[in-house]
Amino acid sequence: MEGVDQDNVFAELNAFTALPRLTGLALSPDGTRLVATVQQPDEKGARYTSSIWQIPLEATGQPTRLTRSDKGETSPAFLPNGSMLFVSARPDPDAGKDADSDSGDEPALWLLPPSGEPQLYACRPGGLGLATVARDRAVVIAFGRQLAGTPDGEADADAQRRSTRKDRKITAILHTGMPIRYWDHELGDESPRLVRVDPADDSSRERDLTPRAGQALHETSASVDANGTTLVTSWRTRRPGGRFDDTLVRIDTASGTRRVLVDEPGASFHGPKLSPDGAVVAVLRHTDGSYAGPFEHQLQLRPLRGKGAVRELDLGDLMPNEWTFSADGKTLIVAGDLHGRGAVLAVDVRSGAVISSLATDASYSSLCPSPDGRYVYALRSAIDEAPTPVRLDTSAEHQTPRRLPTPAPTPELPGTLVELTVPTSDGNRVHAWLCLPPDGEGRAPLMLWIHGGPFTSYNSWSWRWTPWTAVARGYAVLMPDPALSTGYGMEWIERAWPHRAGLVWRDLETVLDAVEQRPEIDASRTACLGASFGGYMTNWVAGHTDRFDAIVTHAGLWALDQQHTTTDGAQWKTGVFGTPADHPDWYAENSPHNFVDKITTPMLIVHGNRDYRVPISEALRLWWDLARHHPGDPDSMPHRFLQLTSENHWVLSPANAEIWYETVLGFCDQHVRGLPFTPSGLL
Repeated sequence: MEGVDQDNVFAELNAFTALPRLTGLALSPDGTRLVATVQQPDEKGARYTSSIWQIPLEATGQPTRLTRSDKGETSPAFLPNGSMLFVSARPDPDAGKDADSDSGDEPALWLLPPSGEPQLYACRPGGLGLATVARDRAVVIAFGRQLAGTPDGEADADAQRRSTRKDRKITAILHTGMPIRYWDHELGDESPRLVRVDPADDSSRERDLTPRAGQALHETSASVDANGTTLVTSWRTRRPGGRFDDTLVRIDTASGTRRVLVDEPGASFHGPKLSPDGAVVAVLRHTDGSYAGPFEHQLQLRPLRGKGAVRELDLGDLMPNEWTFSADGKTLIVAGDLHGRGAVLAVDVRSGAVISSLATDASYSSLCPSPDGRYVYALRSAIDEAPTPVRLDTSAEHQTPRRLPTPAPTPELPGTLVELTVPTSDGNRVHAWLCLPPDGEGRAPLMLWIHGGPFTSYNSWSWRWTPWTAVARGYAVLMPDPALSTGYGMEWIERAWPHRAGLVWRDLETVLDAVEQRPEIDASRTACLGASFGGYMTNWVAGHTDRFDAIVTHAGLWALDQQHTTTDGAQWKTGVFGTPADHPDWYAENSPHNFVDKITTPMLIVHGNRDYRVPISEALRLWWDLARHHPGDPDSMPHRFLQLTSENHWVLSPANAEIWYETVLGFCDQHVRGLPFTPSGLL
């Protein structure tokens, strides 16, 4: 095929989708063991499963695989004695073939001692997931689930009801309020719980700390102090009118006594992290905003003892994504988006002031401070590097991190990366990345990729949307951060609030016009691609310009009056945008379906049936609108619809990911480069 380097893994899509990828890190309390979760396809290539590997703490040595099973292992965490906990649905080898065991079908907690084989640690009807582990005592807090309607504490009754529902294929849910679905699954049939796990206590091995929780613990996180006595967690609280906020509560892990720490109607508190001594909690306070103004977010340090003041951290333009305390509790380590890259900041807990910028070169996650305070281990990710374990020195600023050995190295890239900033007509500058094929291959056709969110940034690696697969085919890929992107301060978000497509497109087109002047680019051959908010933008762009040869819209919003009330985020959407009766001009200007009669560019629609964030109804309505506006023979319609019936907002299975890449790139090859379209051999 023209422009394809068959020796590059990015050109062989079945090989690319089989590459291992790192998804998280964990450090032992004594700082001597660093482990990573590594994801790869199973033997059939049907789904991704995870295993746990030990990573050398220095730049020498080789990673060592610690776990292996068909079901996979996730969420590693350490007990004070060095034993490692993890979550897996693997069968219990000690149960016997005919034994009645709760493990095997549902995820359970497993223990890998410093020497020996993994052993079942705790299981419960409905499964267990790891929430948080105390550093100094063997106090383990897990997420459990209980069927709605089962009396608290009746584990046997819960197990029997689950068996009956499974045997009789009962899927009915009687809802009592909002929310009723999230991302790709239904809510209301089960109540999430926080469970204290103590295998040494035969009378109460898994004790429910949150009876009668309802849906309060849906999509929340929890944190425990070093000695395991105090737990803090977000607590979803329903409000009138189908609304809800996440309040902040404190739970005594011995008695289960719960106390509300902060409850502010209209504000939610996310990602609480408790200091080792239990005196301070770091938490993100968030408000959704309104039509008149954007959301607000402040990373706060809130005292749990005494009457100290709440400190709102001034992080500058950084949009915080992750934070954790140092081992001594004196420093808060914060990672987030910043200026088209990312950063790791160190904050003094006593004053709330930023004391150093440890790194500003890439996006960082899975922050693991060492117990002696000298280092922070993390995953580093960039447009040109997959997540890689690194070590940051806490005494250095703006440093180049020390890379550690990895079981998932980044393959050799098929091109080069260029960083751009382009001035706009209103005196701003748009940051962008341009991925280019090698010199000597002639002028490259250009793809404009519009990111989702919209509150995110093109600053890290993506396995689902990797530009290097397109570069391997000879394309240049442009990835801008227009208005509404994160890491540039709230003013950058306010510029296009509330989600004004025309202004976002003006930023995108400004960068596009500048890049098309480069000698490496063939401006006569272009495509526009996007997903989620990016899919919304590609839908809107399709009705406002014919400058592209092909448009790909993945999980894109089409009719805003429909999507805003059918999404799992209806509370946020309707709270910000209201209804067409409230803001008729905004809906008229910004809903893509109003411009369907202007669409002349061939469009590829991609959507998953289990997408509850942007329901499949958006794709169905778009597909119908395109079909009914096509004046010619049905067989001559240039548009295509790739429907993924088992996927959600993301494409998560290896085979479907391969089909996705083949279809998207093949569609662009057909309309941008004039090559024959060949459907994936997996279809």
